[in-house]
Amino acid sequence: MPANSLIPALLAQLGRAIVGKPEQLQQAVVCLLAGGHLLLEDVPGVGKTTLAHALAHSFGLQFSRVQFTADLMPSDLSGVSVFERNAGEFVFHPGPLFAQVLLADEINRASPKTQSALLEAMEEKQVTIEGATRALPQPFFVIATQNPLDQIGTYALPESQLDRFLMRLSLGYPDRAAEYTLLAGNGKRDAAEHLPAVLDANSLNALQQQVLQVHAADALIHYVQDLVAASRDGRWFVQGLSPRAAIALLRAAKAQALVQGRDYVAPDDVQAILPQCTAHRLIPVQGAGKGAVEQLKAMMQAVPLN
Repeated sequence: MPANSLIPALLAQLGRAIVGKPEQLQQAVVCLLAGGHLLLEDVPGVGKTTLAHALAHSFGLQFSRVQFTADLMPSDLSGVSVFERNAGEFVFHPGPLFAQVLLADEINRASPKTQSALLEAMEEKQVTIEGATRALPQPFFVIATQNPLDQIGTYALPESQLDRFLMRLSLGYPDRAAEYTLLAGNGKRDAAEHLPAVLDANSLNALQQQVLQVHAADALIHYVQDLVAASRDGRWFVQGLSPRAAIALLRAAKAQALVQGRDYVAPDDVQAILPQCTAHRLIPVQGAGKGAVEQLKAMMQAVPLN
């Protein structure tokens, strides 16, 4: 199947598992095509885990799921070396981290120590265990779900880890028509578990290479720089976006353009994914009276297009 038909087929299949959320599904696909990690944050029961399962199955990648809890240890993720008497030596048994997609369910219920164990894996695509560095399978994605911080038994993710997620998405409650479909069909979790693979590792790699080939004109890059500079001037946020965030934003904008069927990035692409790519990295200034997303939208309106 050619690449230009793979993406619509992928979105159509995801739409059968997650009803009434086409915008969020497209943004999730953009995130993975850009090679980034995805954080799904919302109240329990709105379909975060179902979406994570649907993405893993549809992308045709080897995946493992870990339910994060307060007593989860870093070795439960990375694996351990066990002495085997027959071999007369320690043999490493890889943990669930050694998969192409790690579904980290309710990641903010684990202790900060365990959360931090993911940092090296997310940034370097490798883990260091007992002094030995082991490469993770390629491609490697983390799709994490978390509940809002006002839920009992949650720990805030450290800023350094939030910065490793390319996007943070919220599904929200379904509209009335979508909820009727869910009720009439007894939910969609089973459908997500049995989705056929639309992509495989090779076709995903080909699409990711196409993302890198999407053209970003100098004027567009200057526009991204203007947005980043505005986030740093102290008017909107306590601290601005880092160079890593700026690179991630441009890469996501290229993926957004590819999903829209174009080989060049338009300002609309940047504006469409700016809140999802940057809101979790920013804290509004005191007295703003707005959340990070609303503050970003106000900032976008104040930054002119040259």
